[in-house]
Parts: sequence; structure tokens; C-alpha cells
Amino acid sequence: MRLLVSSMKVDGSADGPDMQPLLKVENLVKRYAKRSLVGAREELLALHGVSFTISPGSTLAVVGESGSGKSTLASCLACLESPTAGNIWFEGKDIVTLGERARQQILPQIQLIFQDPASSLNPRWSVLEILIEPLILRRKFNREEMSQRASSLLERVGLSPDIVERAPNELSGGQRQRLDIARALAHEPKLLILDEPLSALDCSVQAQIANLLMELQSSLAMTYLFITHDLAMAAHLADEIAVMNRGRIVEQGPAEQILKQPRHETTRQLLAAVPRMVRALPALEQ
Repeated sequence: MRLLVSSMKVDGSADGPDMQPLLKVENLVKRYAKRSLVGAREELLALHGVSFTISPGSTLAVVGESGSGKSTLASCLACLESPTAGNIWFEGKDIVTLGERARQQILPQIQLIFQDPASSLNPRWSVLEILIEPLILRRKFNREEMSQRASSLLERVGLSPDIVERAPNELSGGQRQRLDIARALAHEPKLLILDEPLSALDCSVQAQIANLLMELQSSLAMTYLFITHDLAMAAHLADEIAVMNRGRIVEQGPAEQILKQPRHETTRQLLAAVPRMVRALPALEQ
């Protein structure tokens, strides 16, 4: 279990006057308009005043049940959706208020990994085509260099370069998830947003991908926002945990603190739902 304590405080502020957060989210709000069964216009509040910071090289896990707002948060941070209100500061720049051209220059540094890579990988493209697309967009490499980089990316995520001619549907679920991570790394991002990246995999493959993520973070100084409903996996991977319920962060702090001294009922319910976590708790107190 990873029990590193990052430089973030429980209130989301960074320790030290020189510590510049990579990502700072302030009072993020997201509302959706919908129609009721009788045709009346209703409003759904998916995010309600969400605030936190993430220091470079650390992992914040956002944990909550389905419908708590986790995936909406991921979509807003990756600029797939526009927040209704609030600010998202990335390296000191508010990507909510930036012009489109300036935002497009920042977005490659923020990459989103989905739960089901089959939905985000073009089924008509080969592995090689999937990996060189972001390299083409960067306009820095010739065809041979892109091919070499594609092979290097595959090796970095534990895949053989021999699969470059295969289509995504010829790969296993774990291989597709590794490919999705490799494609994100092609952009040379500073922040990976991982939206339930392990939940569609069986336990043994989950452990392999989790270990890969920790290895990449160590070797590339990556920063992660790890979104999950699994508090056990959050504690394994994260420095800090933020618990969401109904669009709000109801509890936040170092992983060890959340596990040993949960304060909110939502956190206690998530702990109770994971028996293996309960068994691990006595070891934390030694």
C-alpha cells in the first residue's frame, strides 16, 4: 500500500511558499438542463463547488459511488465539457477563461484515460496508426522517427513492438489499456486523468496496470488524477484521497488519514464495502 503523504493539505492548499501546484481547481460547478417525464425543464447539479490542488509528481485519487460527479469532473478538466462556473488553473493559467488557441496549446499536456479503451481507440486503425496520430499533430518527426517512437512507447508500457500492425480488437483488455496509456504518453503530458482505468479489468490485470502507472510516475515524474469507486486501489496508488458525494468533495486528506480516521459517512460506507481494506487497517497502525 502506498502511504506517501504529498504536499497537499486537507483543505487543498499546497505546503510551502515556493510549491506551485500543477493543477488548481476552484469552486467548480457544472449544471445540466434536462426535461422531466411531463416535459418540464429541470436542472441537474453534477458538480457543486469542487476545489482542490495537485502538486507536481503526486497522485490525487477522487473516490465516490456512481453518480457522485467523478466522470463529470474528469470531462471538465480535460475540456471535453465546459464548467458552468469556477476556475481550472494549469501551471498558473486558467484554462476556463483562455482563448481557444491558447487552450489548444495546453490541452496536449492534459490527457484522459478512459475506463473502456475500446470506446476511445479507432477500431479501423492499426496500433501504429493510433500511436503516430499524436506525433503527426506535433509536426516534429519524419515517418521513420515516428515509427521508432511508436515502438519505444509500446516497450515503455510493456507491449511488444510486434503488435504494430494489429487492430485494437485483436488485443486483450489489458493490452488495449496499455495502448491507450502509450497513446497518451505520445503527447508528453504532465497530467494524466485516469477515469476508472482498472474497473473493466480482472484482478490480476488490474495489479499489472497499477504497477505500470506507478513505474511511469517514478520514471517520468507524472502527475495523476485517479478517479475510482475502489477505495482500496485509491489507497494503493494515491498520496491524497478526495471523497465525492452528490457533486461535492465531502472529505479530503492524505491516504493514511482517510483510511485510519474517516470523518464522513460516505467515506465510512466506502470502507465498509471493501473487506480487504478493513483487514489492512491494523497494519497501518503499527
